[in-house]
Amino acid sequence: MSRWTKVAGKSAPALDRSFWKVFFASATANCADGIGKISLPLFAASVTSNPVLISGLTAFAFLPWLLFGLPGGALVDRLDRRRAMSTVNIMRTVLLGALVLFIVAGAGNILMLYVAAFALGLCQVVYDSAARAILPQVVGRRSLDKANSWLTVEETVGASFVGPPAGAALFGWYRAVPFICGAIGFALAALLVLAVPGRFRAERTEPTTLRADIREGVRWLWRHPVLRGLTILSGLIAGFLSMATSLTILYALNTLHVSPSLYGVLFIAMGAGGLVGSAVVGPLTSRFGRPRMITIAATIAPVMCVLLGTVTNLWAAGGWFFGIAVGVTMWNVLSMSLRQAMIPAELLGRVLGAHRVALWGGIPLGALIGGALADRTSVPAAFFVSGLAQLVVVVMIYRLISRHRQLIVDSFES
Repeated sequence: MSRWTKVAGKSAPALDRSFWKVFFASATANCADGIGKISLPLFAASVTSNPVLISGLTAFAFLPWLLFGLPGGALVDRLDRRRAMSTVNIMRTVLLGALVLFIVAGAGNILMLYVAAFALGLCQVVYDSAARAILPQVVGRRSLDKANSWLTVEETVGASFVGPPAGAALFGWYRAVPFICGAIGFALAALLVLAVPGRFRAERTEPTTLRADIREGVRWLWRHPVLRGLTILSGLIAGFLSMATSLTILYALNTLHVSPSLYGVLFIAMGAGGLVGSAVVGPLTSRFGRPRMITIAATIAPVMCVLLGTVTNLWAAGGWFFGIAVGVTMWNVLSMSLRQAMIPAELLGRVLGAHRVALWGGIPLGALIGGALADRTSVPAAFFVSGLAQLVVVVMIYRLISRHRQLIVDSFES
């Protein structure tokens, strides 16, 4: 039995009430986010069928990570993370309310959707940084895998099972209704997160400037032998994957020929995959070890993308989207737990911010490349090329993990 298997076999401490309050607040926000995730591209597809304009919506949603990920992460280390999450949810409520007014007034257009996607993405920068940084303070290091798995379950249910199918159905009834429901969900989440007891501001020994905080976070990440390489390779994977995922709405409508109301079926398949990934990642990590499972998880989604480039059948495509969600979920749980275990608590927000600049900063470029490729060839071709490019990166991930195997194992033993 490997050293990691023995450690993994120890039972982690039970998750307490504070975690479950974070869980339900996050579940509500993710359900609202899931409604918007399907409603915005459906609205865009009703305005234009141009692949570049459709993929550009994804680009604008993730562009804030490239522009504001560093200051956003540093800001989270200076604020009470719980209050930051609540404030951002209030801001998202206001943004969706304004979007509803534009739609009701008949002023909805692709430019308005781009502005909304960018503004909501800016809120997501602060919210996600705070939500991930608060978790080690709530549950402790030994429970990170368990807590991240539960949070992934609720994110999957809200963002795939509940939000998108409900959003698609409500959009077919009246375009403004899903955005109204999303606004209500974010408002409720803002109240729920305030019920988490405690103080969640990172401890500081001396005052510093925001610029100094950003510089310290970037420097720490760059000097870390594992996380530096993992950040770069994760960014490449995310960028290449977005070549395909930014075109999912066109793949469903034009390649699989499903109606807008049935588009949510693909999200149900991905939701099921996310639940399976969350359920098996812990046992599989105990059985095969964390280093090996990181590589396995990184391999699954690229293979599924290649297969999606070869099919036009809804049921086959549903199976491959299911597989993508399994792999992405396992990768997210394992890689996030690894970062949370390795990064000091007082640096967590700004280092995660720096990591996500690289991770999600490449998504806008990947989305635009995917849109341009689909415009010149086809949407399935973009999926196929995306998968092949990801597989090249997986080889580099395997080499990185193998080189630092013991350091990864040791990070979870203290």
